[in-house]
Amino acid sequence: MAETFGALLREQRNAAGISMGQLAKLVNYSKSYLSKIENDLKPPNATLARICDGVLDAGGTLIESARSAREGALGRRQVLAGAGAVLGVVLAGGSRPILDEGVVNGLRTSFEQLRGLGMQTSPTVVLEPLVTQTHTVHTLALGNPEPVRSRLLLLAARMAEYVGWLSQEAGSEPDALSWTRHAAELARAGGDQEIASYAFVREAGLALYRQDPVSTIDLARQAQRLDRPGTRTFGLAARREAQGHALAGDQDAFERALDRAGETWFAHTADYPALGSTVSNPLALARGWSLADLGQAGAAAAILDVEVPKVPLANRRSRARFGVRRSLAHALNGEIDESCRTLPETLDDAARVDSATVRTDLRELSRCLSRWRGHHTVREVYPELSRVLHRR
Repeated sequence: MAETFGALLREQRNAAGISMGQLAKLVNYSKSYLSKIENDLKPPNATLARICDGVLDAGGTLIESARSAREGALGRRQVLAGAGAVLGVVLAGGSRPILDEGVVNGLRTSFEQLRGLGMQTSPTVVLEPLVTQTHTVHTLALGNPEPVRSRLLLLAARMAEYVGWLSQEAGSEPDALSWTRHAAELARAGGDQEIASYAFVREAGLALYRQDPVSTIDLARQAQRLDRPGTRTFGLAARREAQGHALAGDQDAFERALDRAGETWFAHTADYPALGSTVSNPLALARGWSLADLGQAGAAAAILDVEVPKVPLANRRSRARFGVRRSLAHALNGEIDESCRTLPETLDDAARVDSATVRTDLRELSRCLSRWRGHHTVREVYPELSRVLHRR
């Protein structure tokens, strides 16, 4: 009988007659990553275990093996990872404090303050304190009884998910992927599958910015199927699938997926943590975003002209993201003056939030406007566009 997860995975894969390369395609993980898992060079994550268990028809054995491996390593990992004030107390000889609901709510408020700051400034400003706070909350969870333990684990999961998002904004896809999967593990430990399902939506977002429509669609569909996601997560996943279809140029599939998102979507929820977009009309913004990918730049610009001004001033990150797409849609439609008209305000937002994903669209906008360098409005904005684009 296999003693480690890696050995068990190899045993189940061989029994199914599937090569490692075939398994990599089926589960959407790289062959090199699976090799490290099978050789016990990397610990298994819960998401991989669940997908492999289903593909290999392992009857839950891979899921249980991964859970046992994580539980066995949990204490050792957290001693190393739990940097911050609480762990400092422990190392100094003190004990972990037992918390009440008031302290848990205070920790949540502290996270919300960091998240609000993350909407307005560079991810490098908030990443370090947020990572420290996430480790601290996780460490506190290990030393507290229920129901505080589960509440802290879910808060740590929401924080880890946001760290993953900010890591993507900072330009580190490996960190974004790692933190997203860690968030799913924390959520399951806290008894909530929602963040685990939403993790696939986040991974689909990473694929979208890699210009990989196949992976975007596949991951978004997995989010809609696995663990019976809640209404909000299902809507977010369907919206992401629609963006993948648009990137692939399939308008019929795009419309069907967006309609499916509209049937289930609601912008806000009383549940915590609330996941995904905080803008008021995310489906309209997604439609405006995607119509440009489908070659309908004029229709995209018309929608974004209406929706972008509705994004709150405090949410600079979303204003920058959709503002750039708005200018790009006008430029693609040949409306150069209109493309440049709102660009200075958008560039100000983009400079402040210092987003790697926004720079992806800025590069495309720069290429588009460069064909009109002799135009007077382009000459006026192009130096600032170049400065923001190349600023690090």
